[in-house]
Amino acid sequence: MTPPLHLKAPAKVNFRLDVLRRRPDGYHDLRMVMQRIDLCDDIELTLTETPGITVSCSGAPLPENRDNIVWRAAEVMAHRADYGGGIQVRLTKRIPVAAGLGGGSSDAASVLTGLNGLLGLNLAPAELMDIGLTLGADVPFFIFARPAIATGIGEQLTPLDQIPSLWLLLVNPGIAVSTAWVYQNLGLTSSRVADNIPLLYQSVDDVCAILANDLETVTIGAHPVIDDIKKQLLAAGARGALMSGSGPTVFGIFADADTARNAAGGFGSRGWFTAVVPTV
Repeated sequence: MTPPLHLKAPAKVNFRLDVLRRRPDGYHDLRMVMQRIDLCDDIELTLTETPGITVSCSGAPLPENRDNIVWRAAEVMAHRADYGGGIQVRLTKRIPVAAGLGGGSSDAASVLTGLNGLLGLNLAPAELMDIGLTLGADVPFFIFARPAIATGIGEQLTPLDQIPSLWLLLVNPGIAVSTAWVYQNLGLTSSRVADNIPLLYQSVDDVCAILANDLETVTIGAHPVIDDIKKQLLAAGARGALMSGSGPTVFGIFADADTARNAAGGFGSRGWFTAVVPTV
């Protein structure tokens, strides 16, 4: 048994999510502005002599078999390395599940990256991103590990040349939202051309100026509390507020950490998940 490798798997937010068209394969062409945040799952990877993949999860009731994306990530890397030993994955969830924050994709990206070293594959990031795309559309972004504009189904990544550090207050009302359900109910009837998105952001206001999410109408239609949270964040001093991904997590962008922490007090009494985090 090797010494365990400890990894952090960060969440993400979408500052922009444009749905441009439905593709013949059933997916959608998107244009997103994405950034990682300092809210992380913990992953421990260990190579063992006993063959097979074992996954254990704490912090959320997730499957501990092939139905878990981290299990499939370990499997694909073991096959790639022609590895006959065992892989043990211990996952501690701190990112809410089915929350629009990309936790599962980030976990898979961390497993791919970690096993790339442990198994001596030494694959280039572009190769890992290709493997990640077979697991989920957001996995390449977490391997890319930079703020980016993502197009295609999310796999075509252009780094943002400049973006300021930001403080966010995340609020999740405890509703699980299926990404597949949101896209199925989007009702996109025609293709559209996306507006130009800048690559340079000098200030908080520059980022707030691009905030938009085409999926909000679907998720808010089913869960109006999301719109209520947006309004409450703005009333508490957020410079901008938006639902991340397919939801239901909403984030407010604040000028500083203290203002964000003060605003968080207005949500914690409801038993909702809240977190004040910087971008990374």
